Amino acid sequence: MRVGILSIQHESNTFINGVTTLNDFRNDAFLFGNDIREQYQNSAHEIGGFLAGLEEEGIEAVPVLFARAIPGGTIDRKTAEALIGILKEEVPKAGPLDGWLVAPHGAAVSELDRDFDGFWLQIFRDLIGPDVPVICTLDAHANLSERMVASCQATIVYRTNPHIDQRERGLEAARLMARTLEGEVMPTQRAAFPSLAINIERQQTSIEPCASLYRLADDFCQQPGVLQVSIVLGFPYADVEEMGTSFVVVTDRNPELAEQIANELAGVVMQRRDEFEAQLISIDEALDQAERLPGPVCLLDMGDNVGGGATADGTFLLHAIHKRRLSAFVCLFDPEAVSRCRDVAVGETITSFAMGGKSDHRHGSPFVADIRTISRHDGTFREDLVRHGGSVEFKMGPTVVVQTDGGVTIMLTSHRTPPFSLKQLTSCGVDPTAFQILVAKGVHAPIAAYQEVCPHMIRVNTPGVTSADLSQFMYEFRRRPLFPFERTFPLTTGDHFG
Repeated sequence: MRVGILSIQHESNTFINGVTTLNDFRNDAFLFGNDIREQYQNSAHEIGGFLAGLEEEGIEAVPVLFARAIPGGTIDRKTAEALIGILKEEVPKAGPLDGWLVAPHGAAVSELDRDFDGFWLQIFRDLIGPDVPVICTLDAHANLSERMVASCQATIVYRTNPHIDQRERGLEAARLMARTLEGEVMPTQRAAFPSLAINIERQQTSIEPCASLYRLADDFCQQPGVLQVSIVLGFPYADVEEMGTSFVVVTDRNPELAEQIANELAGVVMQRRDEFEAQLISIDEALDQAERLPGPVCLLDMGDNVGGGATADGTFLLHAIHKRRLSAFVCLFDPEAVSRCRDVAVGETITSFAMGGKSDHRHGSPFVADIRTISRHDGTFREDLVRHGGSVEFKMGPTVVVQTDGGVTIMLTSHRTPPFSLKQLTSCGVDPTAFQILVAKGVHAPIAAYQEVCPHMIRVNTPGVTSADLSQFMYEFRRRPLFPFERTFPLTTGDHFG
């Protein structure tokens, strides 16, 4: 047996002014054939799980394409057309295969088609024909569409946030493919789309309100004939019709049971909808708490969530921390500032140095202070432990560590880099335990790494393109009604759309 592996991944934030280009994919992951195997076979990514799972089942893996870009703006039309062209070229070159394991992200938006994952999956299905089994993995922050569901026999969604189970989900998909090819099972799936958007601040899977929802899904998985029950938390920063929470259930030859369970879960989450609204803490409230708690305290900068496509140069927290003269570490994306430090000797002082706040007006004004350069680095580091996103190699570009006259340590990077690893700090000689406050530009993703040194995590309601206050965004394409935007409507309304 021979099974293909195919992945195009992007989490698109449509509230960002800029677009995502083909160069953004090339700068992250743009791999073909055995290069995919060599770089990802030992990773915590689902691609690593695909490869390991197929090998243990005695099935030949045929890696075809893996294209991924760091979360950012809408994929521009030219890039979307290029990716589709590559898909149409590479899939036939793989020859006739017995099945396919595919890994879209689930929240990709393009100028060519706003449901880009559903679009390319449909094209892919047309290329391989209706009978070849396709098993799909999705990020929990997908915005599930009916086209995605219709293109695959089974969909398996990450079950943890932070996402530390990607390899396990890849292994699960490969094992289900083996059972399918052997004729042991015949997966069929159905989805439900309740009229609800679970706020990003409420989406940590190990605590309430999500933990009990996942336990309920686990209970359904114990029923005879049920192969998988997945919760799709949704990504609220993609203004698309599909934006929101959904459920997808896979059964063995029993679509009626799949539909029944999906609808039951949708009913449960609608009955509990008030629990999934954000609990917002202001910057001043967060700093008041952080000063009283034993450190380091991790302040999660929700409005500048790099993993959600934000600019990574937000300064609202930095300004407030500096004003209080607190011991803190902050990382900022600022290639201009890095360039200015290029010819400055380590230990030298620069007066009135502007940092951050340069990408747009939504994430704060540049922070200006007298700084002393501490160290310079090439910005490459490796994370061998399982962390959110499953990546091993990271490239921040040329990086400078500086300290302000107020005692705040700032890491300036040349590439936007999400805070998924403490190696980001330690590789540059920064001791994360040396501060009262560590600012991590995320919501849940940094927790997998930062919980090792931070006894307390505080999610801060900062402004920005990933703000947890969804009333700050003007949606044009989302479905209606959708809680919490609309608050009074029959609970049965909006089970399906499109």
